Amino acid sequence: MSPTHFTFSTAFLLGLTGLTFHRTHLLSALLCLEAMMLSLFLALSLWTLELNSTSFSASPMFLLAFSACEASAGLALLVATARTHGTDHLQNLNLLQC
Repeated sequence: MSPTHFTFSTAFLLGLTGLTFHRTHLLSALLCLEAMMLSLFLALSLWTLELNSTSFSASPMFLLAFSACEASAGLALLVATARTHGTDHLQNLNLLQC
């Protein structure tokens, strides 16, 4: 495993462990998701540069577009829960109370 692949896989795993262990606020969960998506974007970009293939050149842009949509949906959920519940603690959110 090359040092760049090790760096990106470590960054992805750090984002994943942050998502699993620090689930107190919705904002911290969203930041961990964005860190995971950023490491995936960088790894996919370097992978397409290493292959020198034009057929995979659009895939990092699609991933970045989906990441932006995911971030906007997450921020919209954050604002909606902060307005209705008064906080962004994940312990206060219950899907059974609708």
